[in-house]
Amino acid sequence: MNFTVVNRNIHVECIRVVGVSSSSVFLIGDTNTISMSSIFDTPPESLIIGPYVPLAPQ
Repeated sequence: MNFTVVNRNIHVECIRVVGVSSSSVFLIGDTNTISMSSIFDTPPESLIIGPYVPLAPQ
C-alpha cells in the first residue's frame, strides 16, 4: 500500500456548533496538546449545597 501525505495550509471561514455530547473533541488540523475542561449547565437555583435534611420515617 502506498500512502502519500501532503501538508498544506488550511483556512476555515466559519464554524457553527449546534450541540455537543457529554464527551466530545472538535479538532481542525494538527495539534500537539489537548487540554480538558469541564463546565456545568445546571441553573444555580437547582443546585443544592449544604447539609441534607433527612426524611422523616412514615
